[in-house]
Amino acid sequence: MDPTALIVLAVIILLVVVLLAKTVLLVPQATASVIERLGRYRTVAQPGLNLLVPFFDRVRARVDLREQVVSFPPQPVITQDNLTVSIDTVVYFQVTDARSAVYEISNYITGVEQLTTTTLRNVVGGMSLEETLTSRDAINTQLRGVLDKETGRWGIRVARVELKAIDPPPSIKDSMEKQMRADREKRAMILNAEGTRESAIKTAEGQKQAAILGAEGQKQAAILTAEADRQSSILRAQGDRASQYLKSQGQAKAIEKVFAAVKRAKPTPELLAYQYLQTLPKMAEGDANKVWVVPSDFSKSLEGFARSLGKADEEGVFRYEPPEQPEDAPPAETVEDAVQAWFDTTTNPEVAEAVRAAEAVARKEVPGPGEFGTQVPVPRPSAAPRPSTSAPDAPGPDQT
Repeated sequence: MDPTALIVLAVIILLVVVLLAKTVLLVPQATASVIERLGRYRTVAQPGLNLLVPFFDRVRARVDLREQVVSFPPQPVITQDNLTVSIDTVVYFQVTDARSAVYEISNYITGVEQLTTTTLRNVVGGMSLEETLTSRDAINTQLRGVLDKETGRWGIRVARVELKAIDPPPSIKDSMEKQMRADREKRAMILNAEGTRESAIKTAEGQKQAAILGAEGQKQAAILTAEADRQSSILRAQGDRASQYLKSQGQAKAIEKVFAAVKRAKPTPELLAYQYLQTLPKMAEGDANKVWVVPSDFSKSLEGFARSLGKADEEGVFRYEPPEQPEDAPPAETVEDAVQAWFDTTTNPEVAEAVRAAEAVARKEVPGPGEFGTQVPVPRPSAAPRPSTSAPDAPGPDQT
């Protein structure tokens, strides 16, 4: 083949390839391309296959439609109290109109950065350092509102603005740390003082309650002891009275039995004299009894006694005749009704009720530590009424 023909063919193939490259435009997803024709805006190419007019249409710019995150370097900002702080900001924005982002501003990222810096200085300049450190959300909201409004004409939507760091000067940091340390120490001292005060109050309340309960217990114990002594004295006196009465009754009964036996035996004067002689040694047993004189006319005295109280029997011996007892005479063992209560050994119901009330007070639980703040009334047992001591007097010798 002629070399000239080969050259022409190669040129034609090259022109076809160039035409195809200039005609076909592939746009990736989430990307927009601004197309110009002869230097004038024509359209925005959407993602996918797009056809251009060769040598007349060209791509001015490719714009990323995804949400972008831009972190700006720290910016020095002066607060209302004339303190310089360094603030780092992060802006989340998205291009919504590729044509405006290309034609309305030369570099929208630089524009967002500068707008963020100036707005941040305006917002923080009206706050003190303490408000700046504690008002991050308020600053973020104000920055986002201003940026979204101003960048809307650039085809940009600001989704979020965050303050990444707020760094005060080193001297201010040191002062803040000292202040916080002093504040913590102050709170610790206050809490310790409060704890000590509460402990002292609780301890005093506990001691007060313990003293009150101890005094009340001693009072109740003294009352019960006195009541027990009184009851014991009364019962002991009643027992002694009943014992003396029983002894008197026994002695009277013994004398009555002896005299009854003597009456039944009808003793003679000789027998009485013999009994008298047997009694003399017993009468002389005392230490003060040294000498006893038996009168010579003792037998005559006994004879006169027998003659006056007896009468002669068939043998001419005077014997004692007992007087006749009336048929309605009460037996010696009979105890009067008034005296019968002396021997009652049952417990007095009033005394038993007083003892039960005292035991209930003694078993009452002491209130816990959480209840020391209130006064606990201690019930006082009702004093047991004194049992009547007006018992009938013991019968005298005439009544027995």
